[in-house]
Amino acid sequence: MKIVIAPDSFKECLSAQEVATHIAIGIRKIIPNAEIFEIPISDGGEGVLEALINGVGGRRISVSAMDPLMRQLKAEYGILKDGKTAVIEMAKASGLELLKEHEKNPLISTTFGTGQLIKDALNKGCNKIIIGIGGSATNDGGAGMVRALGATFLDDNGEEIPEGGGSLERLKSIDLSNFDKRIQNCEVIVACDVSNPLTGANGASMVYGGQKGGSKQDLEFLDSNLAHYANKIKATLNIDVSEIPGAGAAGGTGAGLMAFLNGKLVNGIELILQTIKIEEFIKQADLVFTGEGKIDGQTLHGKTISGIAAMAKKHEVPVIVLTGKIGEGIEEIYNIGVSAVFSIVNQPMDLKEAINQAPVLIQDCTKNVMSAIMCFNKD
Repeated sequence: MKIVIAPDSFKECLSAQEVATHIAIGIRKIIPNAEIFEIPISDGGEGVLEALINGVGGRRISVSAMDPLMRQLKAEYGILKDGKTAVIEMAKASGLELLKEHEKNPLISTTFGTGQLIKDALNKGCNKIIIGIGGSATNDGGAGMVRALGATFLDDNGEEIPEGGGSLERLKSIDLSNFDKRIQNCEVIVACDVSNPLTGANGASMVYGGQKGGSKQDLEFLDSNLAHYANKIKATLNIDVSEIPGAGAAGGTGAGLMAFLNGKLVNGIELILQTIKIEEFIKQADLVFTGEGKIDGQTLHGKTISGIAAMAKKHEVPVIVLTGKIGEGIEEIYNIGVSAVFSIVNQPMDLKEAINQAPVLIQDCTKNVMSAIMCFNKD
């Protein structure tokens, strides 16, 4: 029996590779000789580095960079086997998971470290950059990233404004005279799984700023600041990022990448699936396992499960979804190619307990699913 295991990560719990490993263990408890292909996936956020390095081949690079609060850390990115394509996961330097709960503050958090990773990739001769922009702790419109590449953001007095989205209201002008010119000859592809505009009710601040530590008052202030930032970008570059779908991704980093780096936003899951050529495995499979930490109505819109299911449906391969939590609005999931959905939680337990027991829960759930399947495949 050929089985493809292609899950996303269970956020704040297990990486996509760890999830795949535990599913494989569960399968082999029932079918020891199963032919299993573990292919960890990302929809463009956390896990894009792991997915592409594992799927295509390449090497990991560790460099010193600044975290969202401008503290030094070691951050990782990858260079694919062609030696010219860098894979940067924004969350590695500018991610929410780098901060403790009391440290989350979108008024001061910055994307500067992500810019440092881009610069290091340019220094190593890369002329193509794939950047996954999920999981950020920031709301600065990518201004910090652009600064790390040589731009200067000035106030009325010609002084540099501080880092963070809270300072953008003071922005008077953007000086690009020292901006890294190598960007002009670099293809920048932005893996993104959201289509939010930069500002407004569905914009970066109002939709995502709260989870990054912003109060209601902060969010309104940050939204106004990003609108001001968009005006300054238009005055400087003659590019209007205010209404472009996806510009609001990662606290407006989508806008910064499009405006200053000529970044092209693409659907994250489609990019990953095409790059690693997973369809070649799926079309030969008898069964596909996928999953993520939580599924709900949003799962149908550009997430890992929807991408995997659509591809499997094309080849009439059944898809089993494992998840930690089943939310509302998943009824339509069965119309996109999913055969069945199972929660790994097998009894009442709090989140902390579920996270601690996740490896065993995944193995046990998989084992039970495979036992049921094998009841109908005794021949």
